[in-house]
Amino acid sequence: MKTKTLSTELLHKMDAYWRAANYLSIGQIYLYDNPLLREPLQLLHVKPTLLGHWGTTPGQNFIYVHLNRVIKRYDLDMIYISGPGHGGPALVGNTYLEGTYSEVYPKITQDEAGLKKLFTQFSFPGGIPSHVSPECPGSIHEGGELGYSLSHAFGAVFDNPELVVACVIGDGEAETGPLATAWHSNKFLSPITDGAVLPILHLNGYKIANPAVLARITHGELDQLLRGYGWAPYFVEGDEPEEMHQLMADTLEKAVEGIRQIQSHARNKNDPTRPRWPMIVLRSPKGWTGPKVVDGLQVEDTFRAHQVPLLVDSDHPDHLKQL
Repeated sequence: MKTKTLSTELLHKMDAYWRAANYLSIGQIYLYDNPLLREPLQLLHVKPTLLGHWGTTPGQNFIYVHLNRVIKRYDLDMIYISGPGHGGPALVGNTYLEGTYSEVYPKITQDEAGLKKLFTQFSFPGGIPSHVSPECPGSIHEGGELGYSLSHAFGAVFDNPELVVACVIGDGEAETGPLATAWHSNKFLSPITDGAVLPILHLNGYKIANPAVLARITHGELDQLLRGYGWAPYFVEGDEPEEMHQLMADTLEKAVEGIRQIQSHARNKNDPTRPRWPMIVLRSPKGWTGPKVVDGLQVEDTFRAHQVPLLVDSDHPDHLKQL
């Protein structure tokens, strides 16, 4: 019987970290006060104007915690590029959760008062934007540019042989001209002198208002397309958290080991032959773990989860309870 990559204890810890990141993300979009819900949620605790993007966020949080695991396991020199538009809550939330945000911004402390400031400033006058802006610690790629993530990833690894860039690509972003062309940048990557790019196609089905093309073709056709671009795709598909955690952990192991084997062979044999680099397709519901149905309409796994899934105001009293 195959040993599972994640022990039960580690799986539960990673799932708890993911849920905490999701909480921080949705708190940024909605909460003005009562950041830890120490008292029953009221309308006065909710921002009067709601701005942000929830749909891509839980998937990006999921990717982030899994990348943290392989960084520690393999002692990787890795950076995370967030391509999907306006996925700001995910990266701000994770940098706060790991402590980096408070190091850069000491007033955003890791307690209830700091959490209130973190939540209030998001998409708020005098605060920070809803995308992965330069204010976010470590940001070198501004989410929302839509199309340049993979180009930036390759630019970062050229002549930087120890670096691995995990490049998260939105399925809406994947329809842009720059991104569709950038898949071919693997033709210019030397396994001897350059680092590696690990593309993660975040296939959650929808753009801001309609279906995404790559989510509507068959599994076999997508596999053939990506192989035609010169990649070796691994698929992580589902919506049940425990199963997805194990599958993602297994898949990242294969991808990292694959990159290491490619580089080891090329560098030990001085063999410049272009390899077929691994990549990951993550197919998860848009707005994963959020409200499934609102006012009788499906939200999770539809375009309705793209931005703000619940309008919490005096005209929608039931939405406060759902939040």
